Amino acid sequence: MASNARARVDKPARNWLRWLPGLAMLRSYQAAWLPKDVAAGLVLATMLVPVGIAYAEASGVPGVYGLYATILPMLAYALFGPSRILVLGPDSALAPPILAVVLSVSGGDPMRAVAAAGLMAVVSGLFCVVLGLLKLGFITELLSKPIRYGYMNGIALTVLVSQLPKLFAIPIDDAGPLRELWQMVLAVFNGETNWHSFGVGTATLAVILLLKRFDRVPGTLVAVILATLAVSIFQLDARGVKVLGEIPQGLPAFALPWLSNADLVKIVLGGGAVALIAFADTSVLSRTYAARTHTRVDPNQEMVGLGVANLAAGFFQGFPVSSSASRTPVAEAAGSRTQLTGVVGAIAVAALLLVAPNLLRYLPNSALAAVVIAAAIGLFEFRDLRRIFRIQQWEFWLSMLCFAGVAVFGAIPGICLAVVIAVIEFLWDGWRPHFAVLGRVPNLRGYHDLKRYPHAALIDGLVLFRWDAPLFFANAELFQQRLMEAVDASPTTVRRVVVAAEPVTSVDVTSADMLRELSRHLAEAGVALHFAEMKDPVRDKLKRFELTEIFSDDRFHPTVGSAVDAYLESVGARTEQG
Repeated sequence: MASNARARVDKPARNWLRWLPGLAMLRSYQAAWLPKDVAAGLVLATMLVPVGIAYAEASGVPGVYGLYATILPMLAYALFGPSRILVLGPDSALAPPILAVVLSVSGGDPMRAVAAAGLMAVVSGLFCVVLGLLKLGFITELLSKPIRYGYMNGIALTVLVSQLPKLFAIPIDDAGPLRELWQMVLAVFNGETNWHSFGVGTATLAVILLLKRFDRVPGTLVAVILATLAVSIFQLDARGVKVLGEIPQGLPAFALPWLSNADLVKIVLGGGAVALIAFADTSVLSRTYAARTHTRVDPNQEMVGLGVANLAAGFFQGFPVSSSASRTPVAEAAGSRTQLTGVVGAIAVAALLLVAPNLLRYLPNSALAAVVIAAAIGLFEFRDLRRIFRIQQWEFWLSMLCFAGVAVFGAIPGICLAVVIAVIEFLWDGWRPHFAVLGRVPNLRGYHDLKRYPHAALIDGLVLFRWDAPLFFANAELFQQRLMEAVDASPTTVRRVVVAAEPVTSVDVTSADMLRELSRHLAEAGVALHFAEMKDPVRDKLKRFELTEIFSDDRFHPTVGSAVDAYLESVGARTEQG
């Protein structure tokens, strides 16, 4: 009795903890993990600061807001996120769509830029939370791998090009990646480059790339410290090298992000776009680390955790955040065991803002650009695209089309193009699916495609027709056309058509109406329409679409073989009667 009562008490607690994985983790936390989580959090903080500032600048907002977008989101994800090791924060893949919206609605006002970015984070957060609660965490899987590669390669190029003007210290108008690159080339030839800034930036980039091979060395931190010391010691800021300057002391305050006289449609579309990018990246990274640790991560809870983190960013002066493919490995290499690593990292960043914000005063903008460029280089995917080109060229060219869309038109139009291409690709596969007329093959069980086995034997008066796709509005007419062609091509007078319906996983109203019309048309020609191996849910739909009066129970057969036997029996019965 006591155990049953305790179980009833614990059940509500378990239900609540399902939505708070961080708290649930504390119930099984081991004391031996604490030193490792704390040490990993402190190591992680050394990377969070320069990267956060760099991605803020790349997103069109002042650098300190990158730290604001680091603290609260990491704490929120530690509570609501299901992954024990994932690190969230500003991300290079999100920078182009954020920048595109911020530049178009802020009018050059930094505070309007901050408000616009914060509002995008709120939209992104709401988008993720709602989809997570509705258990729609699978939606990002609708983009095929080649399309994702094309999009991410376009994003990588966009990020890289957007940072080159900062590397050369050249002001460039926002006009799309290719036009910006052309403007910069002209400016370099016209002698507008600040070579001190360029030297600091390229040296920083070289150090980052050289140290990248050493997993336990914080190359980004080392490079940024060296660049900051060089600017401070040699007073390069007096020679035109732009620096971060003083940042406000203190923690981010709660603020409702709002913009008057702004294009809210653009902000909402941008927020939705970054939500999809963020969750696509987060879900892949989360699954990768879950596989390494032999654990399982709920994609719907992952979406909720990401959404709450973005809401925290939006309401506390931040901008949209995502998982990090560069900071998460740092946490892992440093020995992270649980979400407490992120909590320690966030507290360390907050302590810096409270106690020593002026440490960042001489941090050069060109070094921050180098940090972002190094991250962008890591986003490019070429190796697997070569494999795709070798095995399926049309998907490779789809990837290239998506890449060109992002590179020419920018991130947000590129996202829209990627989604449109994905939908067209999906519809095309279902619109023009494979179909087959089946026959008997000597010494081979079952019934097989005549195209593969041209000498397969047909059964007099019977057409076995297989359709390898769901039946829906886009292919209903084609199904009818191909089936009638098979009937017309039969060498004997057809008495019955059996549709091998095992691959047909669904029907809609349009295809149901087509089946009604097809059955009537065949009946007028003395042909009966039957089905074999139809799944029960599909058959239930036919009943719901009021087709039972046309297709009685004897029209459905459990296997193709039983459908053939039933036909032969009916032919034999008619022969005997004749």
